[in-house]
Amino acid sequence: MKKNLFVLVSSVLVLGAALAGCGGNAATSTNSSASQGTADKASSGPQVLRLNLHSEPPTADPGIAEDSTSGAVLRATFDGLTRTTEDGKQHESVAEKINVSDDMLTYTFTLRDSKWSNGDPVTAHDFEFAWKRALDPKTASNYAYQLYYIKNGEKYNKGEIKDANEVGVKALDDKTLQVTLERPTPFFLELTAFYTYYPVNQKVVEADPKWATEAKTHVGNGPFKMQDWQHKNKMVLVKNDNYWDKDAVKLDKIEFSMIEDENTELSMFDNGDLDWAGAPLSQLPTDAMQALKDSGKMTIQPIAGTYMYKFQTDLPPFNNAKIRKAFSYAIDRQAIIDNVTQGNQDPATGYIPTSMIIKKDGYFKDHDLDTAKKLLAEGMKELGISKLPPITLSFNTSDAHKKIAEAIQDQWKKAFNVDVKLENKEWKVYLEDQHQGKLQVSRSGWLGDFNDPINFLEMFRDKNGGNNDTHWENAQYKELLNKSALEKDPEKRKEILGQAEQILMDEMPIAPIYFYTNSYVKNDKVKGVLMDGLGFVDYKWASIQ
Repeated sequence: MKKNLFVLVSSVLVLGAALAGCGGNAATSTNSSASQGTADKASSGPQVLRLNLHSEPPTADPGIAEDSTSGAVLRATFDGLTRTTEDGKQHESVAEKINVSDDMLTYTFTLRDSKWSNGDPVTAHDFEFAWKRALDPKTASNYAYQLYYIKNGEKYNKGEIKDANEVGVKALDDKTLQVTLERPTPFFLELTAFYTYYPVNQKVVEADPKWATEAKTHVGNGPFKMQDWQHKNKMVLVKNDNYWDKDAVKLDKIEFSMIEDENTELSMFDNGDLDWAGAPLSQLPTDAMQALKDSGKMTIQPIAGTYMYKFQTDLPPFNNAKIRKAFSYAIDRQAIIDNVTQGNQDPATGYIPTSMIIKKDGYFKDHDLDTAKKLLAEGMKELGISKLPPITLSFNTSDAHKKIAEAIQDQWKKAFNVDVKLENKEWKVYLEDQHQGKLQVSRSGWLGDFNDPINFLEMFRDKNGGNNDTHWENAQYKELLNKSALEKDPEKRKEILGQAEQILMDEMPIAPIYFYTNSYVKNDKVKGVLMDGLGFVDYKWASIQ
């Protein structure tokens, strides 16, 4: 999930909202068993699942999506060559057959008979068009780098080659897609289950550039189709009768509210107006967490994601690594977990989350005030300043993000006697400002798109990379990531990636705060919602029983 997570949130084995790498939009996550209030009101009529999106999805276009909120909608309305099932593995979906060459460089996908929600056939040409469209610099997809594993994908995206025909994806005919990779990529079939690799209907996209902004023009190939989208109010998905595996889909409808206030969301759940509250699409009120835990109604599930603050390294004083480290070291992560998030998270003293962690003991000490003060003094001397400039900490609208920011504001005041201004913005505006480098310090979340450290580390490969809002770049770091791609020995590769993470933590363009967990409560009658360890959520197999 850039996966900028909303809640988290945009992806490894868990949901963010971030992401996207998928980045996320949420702050905390928890899995829960149920609330009887909702169960008592469940109807025996059509199967309708009632959920809340904490914020308006920034997009319903898989080629430009980058967050967990959009990702949840896309996973319901689209289908990839492969799809992750309840066993946590990727299986054939739109692809009926997959052949892989002995050198692991060429994948040949044979497509099954399937249709778009408007009745058009889904073809290999739609996949080729979608992938090249996401890589086209004109599309400005922040997730284009997910396609760099394809031969010449990176060169085309960066303008080093102009001919899209040189990119290693080609429709041999309507039912056969041939993909050539830059190098063997063991997790490639995980990527083909991710939304950046979804197809789009070429005819629809070329006819209407705004096709993905309204329900009446939206066309997908997934288990559900979009019936209604009242922006910032609600979204309704209904079962897609043109879906190739429609017999596996039990729900008739998914109704999404769009309510930012977590207390209102929880009240609606208790009153039976929602079937689910909390992660992965939103979050539970921090003030209610302890009572929900004590009642046994809330489930807490670790997911592969990291909640962090990003420093914009072009903006003073965070153009100095020692000052960045000082502000990071001064954070009391355990106090935030104990007193604010209350979701049994682990404090993050490294960037890579627990499911794929490289250095278990981390790279620095939580709440190391002595070192923080020493580093701040050294950094200010290097910048030739005797007083810190104004500091602004930004976050997207959320009660939990606000409370975390207030706690850290207080910690920084006590450590450095610095006044920090807090600024909150609506999710879509927040993402735009963050990408444009306007935010001095900004909260972010990253959920893995696949369960490998490279998915976290590659975000900071290039200064102007799609999700690198820090503008930090390090030549040695980039060299290590490139070297890791060529290393076939898993242990040696892990060692190389560990060296890269060490550089990231030495330079500290980000301040990791905690590793995500998902926290939620749900109606006991809701069954079959798939939430994997990356934080992804899939409603294909959901039902109301």
